[in-house]
Amino acid sequence: MSWFTEPLQYGFMQRAMLEVVIIGALCGLVGCFVVVRGLAFIGDALAHAVFPGVVLSYIAGQSILVGAFGFGTLTALGIGLLSRSRRVSEDTAIGVIFAAFFALGVVILSRQGGFRRDLGSLLFGNILGISTQDVVVTAVIAGVVGLIVAALLKEFTLAAFDPVMARTLGYPVFGLDLLLLLLVSATIVVSLQTVGNILVLALIVTPAAAARLLTDRLLRMIGLSMGIAAAAGVSGLYVSYHAGTAAGATVVLCATVLFLAALVFAPNHGLLAGVMHRRHGRHHAHHYHPAGEEHGGGQAR
Repeated sequence: MSWFTEPLQYGFMQRAMLEVVIIGALCGLVGCFVVVRGLAFIGDALAHAVFPGVVLSYIAGQSILVGAFGFGTLTALGIGLLSRSRRVSEDTAIGVIFAAFFALGVVILSRQGGFRRDLGSLLFGNILGISTQDVVVTAVIAGVVGLIVAALLKEFTLAAFDPVMARTLGYPVFGLDLLLLLLVSATIVVSLQTVGNILVLALIVTPAAAARLLTDRLLRMIGLSMGIAAAAGVSGLYVSYHAGTAAGATVVLCATVLFLAALVFAPNHGLLAGVMHRRHGRHHAHHYHPAGEEHGGGQAR
């Protein structure tokens, strides 16, 4: 029992637990639309493109949220506009943007003292250094994102599964796409202190991918994704505390373990289910007898 209670004796662990549950729920929610829409690469671009803003805020002694939100919004708008152009492929434009912005952040940070220590904190997160104010800010942003998704759930769902039909019905698909990118950007920004710039995309995509293996219904997928992400966060913190490992990376590894479990054991879409279906099919084929061939051709009598 002490394995569970000992970490909670410390204030920094209590704040970290609360933060990781909120972040997990937020990433699980937004991640469902990222996975359904196939936006993982764009999410990766956003995660890297906010890095210069994080670095500039860090150097200025301000909250990293300020600069990250600025660059995240700029990147989301840029991706949204570039996706409408046919001159350059979307993947190419996104790759150019996030590589350039990320390199810019590293160059700026390399000019400062304590480069290696600071870079490690920014790239891999520092959830154990979360303050009460950070938790409050995260909760507020998560609440705003959740309310927007709830209010536009029907529109987001239709645009995700059938954008052509959405346009036919008069929905502003481009506006919905842009808003979704901004929500993804906000989620990435508030998750930076938890798992860092490099690992944040995993917390968005992996729980949602696991949930998609477990259900075919979007609402159920959202609930499962939020639960899986929160569970990965809590279990990751416990493991990191007792094993002395990096908290953010351990959280991501726990999410990966849950994804692999879903991949193998999911009732309808898991690997074991596929094996059982194939065996069941072969079993029926083995026992199948065409009419007139049973019992040595009974109908020929």
